[in-house]
Amino acid sequence: MLNPPQRSSVAFNQVRSLVLKLVLSLSAASALPAAAAELPRIVERDGRHALLVDGAPFLVLGGQAHNSSNYPAALPRVWAAIRDAHANTLAIPVAWEQIEPREGRFDFSWVDTLIKEARGNRVRLVLLWFGTWKNTGPAYAPAWVKLDNRRFPRMLDQDGKPSYCLSPFGEATLAADRKAFVALMAHLRRIDADKRTVIMVQVENEVGTYRLARDHAPRAEAAFAQQVPAAVLARQAPPAGRPAQGSWRAVYGEHAEQYFHSWAIASYIEEIAKAGRAVYDLPMFVNNALREPGTPPQAAAPWKGDFASGGPTWDVLGIYKAAAPHIDFAGPDIYMPESAKVSANLARFQRPDNALMVPEMGNAAGYARYVYQILGRGALGVAPFGIDYAAYSNYPLGSRYTDRRMVEPFARVYAAFAPMQRLWARWGFEGRTHGVAEGDDRAPQTLALDGWQATVSFREFQFGERAWLKDQNDYPDGSAAPNGGVAIAQTGPNEFVLVGQRARIKLSGAGANAGKMTMLVRAEEGRFDGAGKWIMERNWNGDQTDYGLNLPAEPTVLKLTMGSVEQ
Repeated sequence: MLNPPQRSSVAFNQVRSLVLKLVLSLSAASALPAAAAELPRIVERDGRHALLVDGAPFLVLGGQAHNSSNYPAALPRVWAAIRDAHANTLAIPVAWEQIEPREGRFDFSWVDTLIKEARGNRVRLVLLWFGTWKNTGPAYAPAWVKLDNRRFPRMLDQDGKPSYCLSPFGEATLAADRKAFVALMAHLRRIDADKRTVIMVQVENEVGTYRLARDHAPRAEAAFAQQVPAAVLARQAPPAGRPAQGSWRAVYGEHAEQYFHSWAIASYIEEIAKAGRAVYDLPMFVNNALREPGTPPQAAAPWKGDFASGGPTWDVLGIYKAAAPHIDFAGPDIYMPESAKVSANLARFQRPDNALMVPEMGNAAGYARYVYQILGRGALGVAPFGIDYAAYSNYPLGSRYTDRRMVEPFARVYAAFAPMQRLWARWGFEGRTHGVAEGDDRAPQTLALDGWQATVSFREFQFGERAWLKDQNDYPDGSAAPNGGVAIAQTGPNEFVLVGQRARIKLSGAGANAGKMTMLVRAEEGRFDGAGKWIMERNWNGDQTDYGLNLPAEPTVLKLTMGSVEQ
């Protein structure tokens, strides 16, 4: 038996040992990156947004695989295209039928293979949950769901006939989808929480219903007769002249059925997202098959069977925000190639309460120019659809090609952004970035910068002015179709990073520099390395700057310094 002094000494040594271990563990933790334990998340500041991955803004230079490439044997053709595209992120489905082919028996072998191979290819993942709805239908639900209309009911039309679409009022459907999604998120947490290979999850896919505005089953009819929830009224104002509260029909008039269906589907999605995030709190979003962008936004016409009623179209984002607070944003799937429609849709979806991200876009060559515009607007990122070498072309929505000819237009743009993706994501979050894509009208465009204005023109020769040409219909080779674009980051009062192709840029003083004699001080061509350090390759001057900064067909990065001449 120890005497009191001995017991005191032992206790002291035990405490000292514990303290030493604690200090050592804290020292080891401090040697790691501060963000080592952070999950991806979306943050907002002054109406701008960033996707934080490992604690810092991350720019999604993505590609989405074809729907049926979500099997291990198909992945080699996916990875090959993703590598060729210089993409840092793959968006790819996880189908409900795939992980729960028999009710209550889960198989995550596909997810395990996908995550292992993504890590080997140094690519992040955005998982697309194809559950109750994929392109409005139940194609990716398990057979035990698809074929049991009593337990998992379809929507009913006005005559009581079933629709192709599963009802958002199906309680058993929701419970089963939610259970499967929670199981997926729990599995992701077990195998990926330390690596964070998966950075976002899309919940369902292009929801809504074609040919039917809403469900007319008894539960749906009873809900339609109820008062519009206060949360919806706070985010989705009634049309002019309508009452501020009441039933869906009373408040929203001709829009009532579409708005009600949007609320029903968004509420269903919220239950799934909320349950999934309670298990593993990754950012979550929904995507949208677009309706016409319309002008102005307040003039959205009532549904006339011309788009998927109930989807997160730009005119019902307020309803989705109210009904699905666990969804971070709704993203536009851009398959309208016209430049005016692309610009309008980007503007509709980029709001202080909705981060801009383009989760799908056509993979035809003409869409590559829009990457400059999208990233210049400070978007979280972009993911053209069909970026894999499966022998399947989604022409006319996308490219005719299924080989490198399809990937190459995007690869050139991504290669320019990839080394500086973290920098660009931070600049975008700080509101420093701007971008344009060559319009279908080929007309010059202007960008308002802080103290400067950039005029961007297209189809220019690199030397001289167009007025000098004897033949005004003489244009550079390769410019028959619009393919120019420019993105500009203002990194200081008089400093810029510019990346683009097939465009001429002229900067002039504006704001604080208006009326001053201004000039280009330096235009360095180069690149950023992986650590964000600028590496100059040459300085443009003389013929290369006398007629503006003429960017060639190959995407080029310039670091500019402007100045004003003291009078």
